[in-house]
Amino acid sequence: PHSTLAVSPQVGSHRDISHESLSLFRLLEPQIEILVLGTGDRVERLHPAMLKQMRECGIAVEVQDTANACATFNFLMNERRMVAAGLIPP
Repeated sequence: PHSTLAVSPQVGSHRDISHESLSLFRLLEPQIEILVLGTGDRVERLHPAMLKQMRECGIAVEVQDTANACATFNFLMNERRMVAAGLIPP
């Protein structure tokens, strides 16, 4: 299975997640189908336009607290899905 785990030094909190910080995930080859974002200790809402842009690129986005995002990433990997994770430490 193919997967990517990415941690960006430019993203220290959910407030730093932007179109630019998500651009890495749109460039991956082979293309991912699911991006799991861990937003720290709790689930944080992202701007709907960012989520829409990712969907338009064919990438579903799951936003969860980081602990659950890790579990979701591992579950999807075990299902052999094309998945990547962006994780902010809790």
